Amino acid sequence: MSLAADPPVNIAAALTRQAEARPDGIALIIPRRRGDGWQDVRYSYLELDQLSSRLASGLVNSGIGKGARVAFMVPPSLEFFALFFALFKAGCVPVLIDPGIGLRPLRKCLGEAQPQAFIGITRAQVARLVLGWARESIKKVVTVGPRLGWGGVRYSKLAEAEPLGDPVEVAPDDPAAILFTSGSTGIPKGVVYRHRHFAAQVELVRDSYNMQPGEVDLPTFPPFALFDPALGMATVIPPMDFTRPARVDPGMLVSLIERYQVTNLFGSPALINTLGRHLAANQIRLPTLRRALSAGAPVSPQVLGRLLPALADEADVHTPYGATEVLPVATVSGRQLLAGLSDGHRRGKGVCVGRPLAANRVAIITIDDGPLERLEDAETLAPGQIGEICVSGPTVTDCYYQRPEQTALAKCHDAEGRLWHRMGDLGWMDDEGRLWFCGRKSERVRTAEGELYTEPVEGRMNQVPGVYRSALVGVGVPGAQRPVLCIELEPGADRDRVAQATLEFARGASETRSIETVLVHRGFPVDIRHNAKIRRAELACWAARRLARG
Repeated sequence: MSLAADPPVNIAAALTRQAEARPDGIALIIPRRRGDGWQDVRYSYLELDQLSSRLASGLVNSGIGKGARVAFMVPPSLEFFALFFALFKAGCVPVLIDPGIGLRPLRKCLGEAQPQAFIGITRAQVARLVLGWARESIKKVVTVGPRLGWGGVRYSKLAEAEPLGDPVEVAPDDPAAILFTSGSTGIPKGVVYRHRHFAAQVELVRDSYNMQPGEVDLPTFPPFALFDPALGMATVIPPMDFTRPARVDPGMLVSLIERYQVTNLFGSPALINTLGRHLAANQIRLPTLRRALSAGAPVSPQVLGRLLPALADEADVHTPYGATEVLPVATVSGRQLLAGLSDGHRRGKGVCVGRPLAANRVAIITIDDGPLERLEDAETLAPGQIGEICVSGPTVTDCYYQRPEQTALAKCHDAEGRLWHRMGDLGWMDDEGRLWFCGRKSERVRTAEGELYTEPVEGRMNQVPGVYRSALVGVGVPGAQRPVLCIELEPGADRDRVAQATLEFARGASETRSIETVLVHRGFPVDIRHNAKIRRAELACWAARRLARG
């Protein structure tokens, strides 16, 4: 079945198509441990489609209909998938905020989104009441699990409704969802997705990685699993803490991959690192995997080097580049990186994120922290020059919800009327049309002698034996900042010896000679969604306190 010939406006229609074409095809597999093996419950496309249609009808009958913003806090499960597609069928606008973002930011995000309804498990409902989440705006409540006296509708009651005939009609430009960014380099912002954005993402992901109906996916970051039914893939939901992917049991992942003949794996770089170490230490191969995808932060050559030997010769690891505001932008494979491109990272060129997808346009413009009305108001840089990465394409979102100032900083148009998203990332294009990532614009270190960019510096310094990873931060006022290199150690590494070796290595290259301070940190603060993206602003505050103590 091809979605490309007649792409649906509402992504929920793709699930219905799968149910019509392959009614007995498996959509969801929910495994549970049973001794040394697995016991599971499976749901077909037809079952998932029918359940979501009943839930959609129940939502509409409960007054949760087209255009209603619905805060959604349900962990990966049958209910997670069925309700999400039900919301689309009912024309609602789900609001997704990762609960691990922290209670204070979460409350602020919900206050901004002003959801009219709240769907959540019992624990989320209790937190909503105790902490006063969006108290003024929420008028409708749906509880998945026990309801402890707060009223509203139970999930089980919604599921008893007569199926919705046809999905509520929506237009390509109608809002489809509000997805909040992690806020790892600033305030969390609600990205407004329109129905055409989801439809375009499904096509780009499918075509870029040659995903086929009948494949089996093991997603360890739930939002990416929502595309599986539209792609005709079966989803295996792993029993894990999705907010702590680095702590996953790699043996469990291997067992699931082998038991269910998994062909596709998505994981953060931290999870891929944990899995790769286990595979290398135990000389395990995963012959059924056709591809592994990793995004959310750069993937180091060491991590790729541990995972790739476990895959079949025709399989690969792919690292799509993008952001919540536009995804995917570009992609590169692990085999390409290890064939020579990763050498550029070690030489201080940044991280190669591959060639932009054919549907996208990428421009590198001069670094500017202010808004741009038109792309042409900034200078477009030639290949080899570092500037801000800007993208135009079918998945570029156009605004943040209730954030006009941040929208103005991130969006602009060109002379032909095309919309561009300023990634807030720095990078450059090489002569072969490949894009290289050099770090976040807000995290560049501005010294009196010039600017330093995180990825070029860290790519060099991560080569020092005993360094697990490094992070460049600036201490002081921009324009007169002191560059400080923070390092995490490999297990068993000697703290003083590695720190001294790192400082000497920095002094040996002109690009890093200005770094005169190396601090050892026991564990970097990271983005909770991936446990990989470093929160350098917090790390800079820590470094400033350390230096103040002398």
